[in-house]
Amino acid sequence: MSAPHDTAGRETEVVVIGAGQAGLSTAWALARQGFAPGTGFVVLDAEPRPGGAWQHRWPSLTVGTTHRVHDLPGLPLAPADDGLRVREVVPAYFADYERAFDLPVHRPVRVSAVSRTGDDRFLVRTDSGDWLADAVVNATGTWTRPFVPRYPGQELFRGRQLHTVDYRDAGEFAGRHVVVVGGGASATQLLGEISQVTSTTWVTRRPPVWREGPFDEDAGRRAVAMVEEAVREGRRPGSVVGVTGLLVSTPYIADGLRRGVLERLPMFDRITEDGVAWADGSSVRADVILWATGFRAAVGHLAPLHLRQPGGGIRMDGTHVAGEPRLHLVGYGPSASTIGANRAGQAAARQLRRLLHPAAGARSAAA
Repeated sequence: MSAPHDTAGRETEVVVIGAGQAGLSTAWALARQGFAPGTGFVVLDAEPRPGGAWQHRWPSLTVGTTHRVHDLPGLPLAPADDGLRVREVVPAYFADYERAFDLPVHRPVRVSAVSRTGDDRFLVRTDSGDWLADAVVNATGTWTRPFVPRYPGQELFRGRQLHTVDYRDAGEFAGRHVVVVGGGASATQLLGEISQVTSTTWVTRRPPVWREGPFDEDAGRRAVAMVEEAVREGRRPGSVVGVTGLLVSTPYIADGLRRGVLERLPMFDRITEDGVAWADGSSVRADVILWATGFRAAVGHLAPLHLRQPGGGIRMDGTHVAGEPRLHLVGYGPSASTIGANRAGQAAARQLRRLLHPAAGARSAAA
């Protein structure tokens, strides 16, 4: 028997879980589609303040060194000095956005589980009381689920191991040899920073492929199409680098190539007490192993719905879970980017309006 739940005063049509780019763009779109703040939708955010994952980015990540932060719909991000920290600029922008559109964000509220009720609604359990909703939009991103692969000997390493989420500043590694693991944009950026203050080794599963010139719309569409195919089949969604194998050449990458720090070694086979080693007998001494190995979707609270497919992912049909038109994942798979989350949030809101407010179709057709 399931535990009783208390939802007195906490019923709404749509619960949005997460107030990052995906959650805020969805909330804006729901209001545009006629859902009333509070009774029509609420946003539950685990963070104590606005900003989503951006507030946790490492201090050295600036506006000029990050991939573009796309505007949220309805309120442009004012031009900012390229030298300003992203962890300060974006949270301030998100806070302004919440105020400008009077979005009903409840925080800090941590969602522990989402399940079905007997009348085919959703029960959203949280540490601040439960909610009943006709539909759920999950917008929890990936930052809270860093992925570190397992390798033999990992527990024997006497140095420090950390993930990208733990990184703060290159200066803390001065005088220590750092092995950076990972072939994505974060790995190359952190490698460029750390290599300016100490010695480094770069290790990746496959050789990097550098893309000269901008990652244009055509390239973006091709990458999104590859991720869409994965989620339609219920496989784990990969990153743009993961599905295309391409790294966009940026100024910090050009500098790293010039200095010779982006010469990679193939993935090691085991970890030793004082470094990493390969099957051919070669080894590299290390004081630090930095795992820039990406993230997994933060969807553990959806486990009671039994959505996982044998391929490890959740099978999707557009923005909603296949066969679950009232359960949308925004910021998952092909929408796991700032511009992708904007588009997906608006698509999810339109679909939910058609499903829950069919009579309002004429009103919102032009929205």
